[in-house]
Amino acid sequence: MVSTLFPTAFCFFFFFFFVCSPLFLFFCNASAALLESLPTLSFEEGYAQLFGGGNLILLRDGKRVRISLDERTGAGFTSQDLYLQGFFSASIKLPADYAAGVVVAFYMSNGDVFPKTHDELDFEFLGNIRGREWRVQTNVYGNGSTAVGREERYELWFDPTEDFHRYSILWNHERITFYIDDIPIRETVRSEAMAGCFPSKPMSLYSTIWDGSGWATSGGRYKVNYRYAPYVAEFQDFVIHGCAVNPMDHSSACERPDAAIYGSSTMSPEQRAQMDGFRRRHMTYYYCYDRDRYPTPPAECKIDQIETRQYYGPDGVRYGGHRRRRGGPRHNRSSVAQADAAL
Repeated sequence: MVSTLFPTAFCFFFFFFFVCSPLFLFFCNASAALLESLPTLSFEEGYAQLFGGGNLILLRDGKRVRISLDERTGAGFTSQDLYLQGFFSASIKLPADYAAGVVVAFYMSNGDVFPKTHDELDFEFLGNIRGREWRVQTNVYGNGSTAVGREERYELWFDPTEDFHRYSILWNHERITFYIDDIPIRETVRSEAMAGCFPSKPMSLYSTIWDGSGWATSGGRYKVNYRYAPYVAEFQDFVIHGCAVNPMDHSSACERPDAAIYGSSTMSPEQRAQMDGFRRRHMTYYYCYDRDRYPTPPAECKIDQIETRQYYGPDGVRYGGHRRRRGGPRHNRSSVAQADAAL
């Protein structure tokens, strides 16, 4: 009896000791510090204009980019390379005043290469009427799974129009983590339940501003008002640190020693506590709790029945938040599809 229990007890002791040990905390904090200290790029070093003509302006020797939306067009830019995993970041300042219907997006996609089986990782910033705050939405698509939207929406604890704030995506083989000002806000872990819906193909990085009047503000109730145009968003502090792939055959040796920074990055206990606190205080919509949309939740969802009933309505919106009209955010078109439609 003792001999059969020993391996299990030893493994439990080793796991508990390592996770709680200073060595584990050192590795977690070291990887986080390395990610935060990665060098920034100028626009010419990592990006190219996607659309918008004169609605994209370079400032400060290409260290800052200004994109705008007016009656003619929006604007956008994309990375020069495709990447298979990595750490991607930019500091963004959003348009002020009335911005209903305006969408600013910072995202990764391969929809131009794999139109029927594309992957996508989204930060979408959704404008609002005067006196109401911008909202942030994240989403994860894999292998063309746009029929299952995995949206989460949040309120921010700061005014994103007053100054620049950093938004980051960490993508590796095991997990995807979204950050705001280096605070993790969402983690998607690769699992059997997600199957092929976990993004696994090379993607480009995009930044765009466009007219999302059909859905972005109160389910389309409030449209873009071009009397307030141009709507201007600014980007700086660009970080692109990933495995660049060959655009012809999508091969990537990814032998750089520093690839381990994002390939093995682990969230520290302090970061996980920050993420849990953020989600309790600021998440306003959670797709897993949207019973109207998904009577049977997506397979990867872990449902807390008490939290669901006490804090969220049947439409997945948190009680006390700004409740949307029925039907939003139920757009099934991805960021890249909607941006392409705006061209």
